[in-house]
Amino acid sequence: MSSGNVTQLLLGWRGGSGEALDALMPLVYAELRRIAANFLRREDAGHTLQSTALVHEAYFRLVDQKQVNWQNRAHFFAVAARMMRRILVDHARKNMAGKRGAGVTLLSIDEQLAGSGEREFSLVALDDAMRALEELDPQQAKLVELRFFAGLSVDETAEVLGVSPATIKRHWVTAKAWLYRELNADTTRD
Repeated sequence: MSSGNVTQLLLGWRGGSGEALDALMPLVYAELRRIAANFLRREDAGHTLQSTALVHEAYFRLVDQKQVNWQNRAHFFAVAARMMRRILVDHARKNMAGKRGAGVTLLSIDEQLAGSGEREFSLVALDDAMRALEELDPQQAKLVELRFFAGLSVDETAEVLGVSPATIKRHWVTAKAWLYRELNADTTRD
C-alpha cells in the first residue's frame, strides 16, 4: 500500500468525498487488523473481544470522525490505534464492573516496555499509567501510543510528531523507563 495513495484518500475524505472513504478502507483494512491483532495478542487468553470486532468498532468510530484534520497515513493509524485502545479499555472496565472486580483483563507486555523478560499487567493498569504519563508529558504518551500500540516505526513516529528520529529514540527510552517504573510500582501496591 502506497503511503501517498492513502494520504491522498485521507485528504479527499477530509474534504467530504465518500468515494475517497470507500477506496480508503480496503487499502487500510489489513493494517487495521494487524494493529488489532497486536493489541489482542498481548491480552490474556480469556479475553472475549475478537480482532474483527475490534477493527469494525474502530472503523465505525473512524468514519464518525468529522473534525480530524488527517495529515497522512501514519496519523490515520495513530488515531485508529488510540480508538482501539479506548475500545479495549472500555471493554475491560465493563467486564471488571460486571464481575465486581474479578475478570481483570491481563496484558502481556514484552521487553519493549517491561524491561527484561515478559510481564503481565492489567489493561486498566496500563491505561492508568498512560493517562498519568499523558498528564506529565503528553508528547511522550503520544510516542508510546504510536510506537507500542500502533506499531509505527521511529521514522513514522517522528513524522507524526514533527520531530527528528533521534528525538524519538531518546524519548522512547525515557517513556519506557517511566512506564516500567509506574507499572511495577502499581503491582507492588496490589
